[in-house]
Amino acid sequence: FPGTILTGEVSPGPSQVWPFYNAYPVFTQNLPNSHGRKRRSDERSGPYDVKRQRFQSPQSQPPSSAVPFRADRRHSVPSPGISSLLPLIDYPQNDLQVARDKLSQQILELFHDCQQQSIDLDKKDLCRAELQREIQRIFPQTKLYLVGSSLNGFGTRSSDADLCLVLIDKQINQKSEALHILTLIQQLFYRLSYIERPQLIRAKVPIVKFRDKVSGVECDLNVNNVVGIRNTFLLRTYAYIESRVRPLVLVVKKWACHHGINDASRGTLSSYSLVLMVLHYLQTLPEPVIPSLQKEHPECFDPTMQLHLVHQGGSKISPYLSLNSSNLGDLLVGFLQYYATEFNWNNSVISVREAKVMSKNNEMEWKNKYICVEEPYDRTNTARAVHENIKFDMIRKEFIQSWHKLKNNKDLFSILPARAAVEGRGR
Repeated sequence: FPGTILTGEVSPGPSQVWPFYNAYPVFTQNLPNSHGRKRRSDERSGPYDVKRQRFQSPQSQPPSSAVPFRADRRHSVPSPGISSLLPLIDYPQNDLQVARDKLSQQILELFHDCQQQSIDLDKKDLCRAELQREIQRIFPQTKLYLVGSSLNGFGTRSSDADLCLVLIDKQINQKSEALHILTLIQQLFYRLSYIERPQLIRAKVPIVKFRDKVSGVECDLNVNNVVGIRNTFLLRTYAYIESRVRPLVLVVKKWACHHGINDASRGTLSSYSLVLMVLHYLQTLPEPVIPSLQKEHPECFDPTMQLHLVHQGGSKISPYLSLNSSNLGDLLVGFLQYYATEFNWNNSVISVREAKVMSKNNEMEWKNKYICVEEPYDRTNTARAVHENIKFDMIRKEFIQSWHKLKNNKDLFSILPARAAVEGRGR
């Protein structure tokens, strides 16, 4: 069943078509009782070997079995696991230079210890596939996509699973239509024995938060936020186009989480904004580490491309051969220095789409905003959660203090204690 995770497709659902603007979904007869399901025992991830100095491409992950957990009562597709579908970008093995300095070595070790493994992705996709089957019983012809850090190459072993339920291939009113649908989804999840504490969160993009008891994964499900599907595969291309991108992003996310500036719900930066900030920095160096993919390959990231084709865009792009030979340690110090001393927060917009700094120009989207990070597709501000001066000052303070500490002693543990790096949750 190739392509399940990429397209969101499973076996065809009931023949009824749910009229999208109808007030109620279709409830089919004789629904199986989910309360009688046998729960599988908690699974512990087995040991995994990594070469400390070698960049691991997704292609190097060993394929997993179609049904990785025998005790699981879930259905699974009769095909190899998700890892056999990766990489989406068919790149050759990409090697990082041997770390000759302490800081770069620390970043590499953190990356290898914390990066998401194929078994983690398999668990999430089994959950996605099972939920799609349940949802299709009341909303026929829908598709459930795995998006965000789990699939864009920037996930960790503790990353949550972000899910997007697609009814039609376009945006819908998130305040009314999406909220109504999510209310019905929440009611459905209350009936499923393997779903724990489903909560409806009323945000700009409302979600249902819940925990999958079988895998232990925390999940966020939205409806028709299709830009999240598009940017997942754009970011995935950035993740694998140059071997230094993923380790640098992971250490920045861990650092921000430890210092309390990586939580949009508390008025600081989302993980998505942090990723874009790292990419922007790498694009704007005197000798860029990465280009603007949307400028160099517009046909691969066309915002009007049909959703079922979006995952194919990055497969047409070759690895980027940068003339910048900076090691990971120098790039991390440079990242902190850039936002501590060089970036003009008052007048500038971070744009990965254009690979440059843009001016606010009094446009409404950027007016009176403390931090402006452009979403590459819909061009909204991904850092809109930072709306208090005290939180903005806290973010700037952390950049400045961490830069001073790291430039002086070049020891990662001076800004990110070892225990916090391994234990901190990553998005």
